[in-house]
Amino acid sequence: QVQLVESGGGVVQAGGSLRLSCAASGSIFSIGAMGWYRQAPGKQRDVVALIDSEGTTSYGDFVKGRFTISRDNPKNTVSLQMNSLKPEDTAVYYCAALGRVGFKDYWGQGTQVTVSS
Repeated sequence: QVQLVESGGGVVQAGGSLRLSCAASGSIFSIGAMGWYRQAPGKQRDVVALIDSEGTTSYGDFVKGRFTISRDNPKNTVSLQMNSLKPEDTAVYYCAALGRVGFKDYWGQGTQVTVSS
């Protein structure tokens, strides 16, 4: 089992910044990539950013250079720095720990990010 604890959501004005963090514990050996997904009301869950254990990153098309994902392997944490936030970034953001081959994926409880115009 892997436990994920998220922090850092909140309310910010358009153009502002937020930093999300996620700490993993438990069966860390089973984790491959970590990252963030988001889900707005009535919409599907979309990938925001992913980072593998070697630091290779990928981002959703809508990020367009505004967000940066980072990972601290010794501390088992992943963070998402979000700049130039827009109202359309409003969503529940979920930390994800994607299992290596043969292992399951794990999800955090979600943290609300609200960007006001």
